[in-house]
Amino acid sequence: MTAMALEHCDLLIVGAGPAGMAAAVAAAPSGASIAVIDDNPAPGGQIWRDGPGASLPVAARTWRDALERHSNIRVCSGTRVVAAPARNELLLEDAERGWRMQWNKLILCTGARELLLPFPGWTLPGVTGAGGLQALIKAGLPVEGERIVIAGSGPLLLAAAATVRAAGAKVVRVAEQASFAAVAGFAASLLRWPGKAIQAVTLADGQYRTSSRIVSAHGGAQVESVRLLQGDREVEIACERVACGFGLTPNTQLGRMLGCALATADGGAQALAVDALQATSLPGIYAAGECTGFGGSERALVQGTIAGHAAVGNERAAKPHEAERARWNAFAARLHRSFALGPAIRQMPQPGTLVCRCEDVPFSALADCSGWTDAKLHRRCGMGACQGRVCGDAAQFLFGWTPPAPRPPLSPARIATLAGLADHEDVDRQ
Repeated sequence: MTAMALEHCDLLIVGAGPAGMAAAVAAAPSGASIAVIDDNPAPGGQIWRDGPGASLPVAARTWRDALERHSNIRVCSGTRVVAAPARNELLLEDAERGWRMQWNKLILCTGARELLLPFPGWTLPGVTGAGGLQALIKAGLPVEGERIVIAGSGPLLLAAAATVRAAGAKVVRVAEQASFAAVAGFAASLLRWPGKAIQAVTLADGQYRTSSRIVSAHGGAQVESVRLLQGDREVEIACERVACGFGLTPNTQLGRMLGCALATADGGAQALAVDALQATSLPGIYAAGECTGFGGSERALVQGTIAGHAAVGNERAAKPHEAERARWNAFAARLHRSFALGPAIRQMPQPGTLVCRCEDVPFSALADCSGWTDAKLHRRCGMGACQGRVCGDAAQFLFGWTPPAPRPPLSPARIATLAGLADHEDVDRQ
């Protein structure tokens, strides 16, 4: 068997979204050798995702150019983390090979996932996450002329609506579960963040309704209509697609596999715990961006900048950015208060509604389980292709279950890559 390649860098950054790009650019003047890995085809993360249907904003191009200006930054796109075979080492894989990467310092910028919650009809073709629909459109999915309902909570709904309209589809309803008072209070608070106020105005949609939530989606081979509860009145709206966004959940899988401690972030989600320098509970490992709690690209950029400076020992350069981070932390806190999911959202699934769509596990089958491990062992919830990435987050929201730390492999991998785990006994944690 051919020996697996072993490479080394001073600083490894996992994730090339806003936080990862900012971290790399901040650390680059130190002269350290920096590697940035990301499973997407190009830097930008989910918010600046590229594709044939994407129109990249100026900020995304500016940060990409900044990465390219530094010869000591190497970007490895289309690359996944498979495991942590030894201390200060990750096993990686791309389309052509698997290899081991040793690092002196590590910054986790692993972002967040959409929180997908089950309701009757949510497994019908045509029902997606709000962010998922944006990604599909940017990847080239044609939606021109389609009628689309967007439901859930938070500013992502309006951003998704804007993407849908730009692609030539018709937004027939934006159903926001938060009350009018909560949304109006949030809008008034944006005076503290003028850029966000301007953005909110540009995203305004005449089909936006507050105190509205999805009840069910209906159709045969494809979604054909959706029922919404608007205040006390139930309405049915014909449509070809439904996009749901119930917020984001921090992607902490790699951090938890390494053994990083978690903390409760704004909104109640479990996120990677960090200190003032974005350092996690493990020496030499930092975290920035949505994996430390959802707060938007501006917060991710400043967190990444602080983490990048701190990781190369330039704590003095990180200090001036603390005030800006506090400002965006305040925005994140306001956002979470205003769009907190109400108790009615937990009532959406009916007894027969599938929670785990990979293994066809209905809501009723989980009601008497004692926790996530019990649900996996006795109901096969989370044992399918997504490995609990969808139903695990949903079960945590619906039942309050805390999943255990993930075990390797962290993502599907070739046998040849998994052979890189040979001769390493300590593969679960560092």
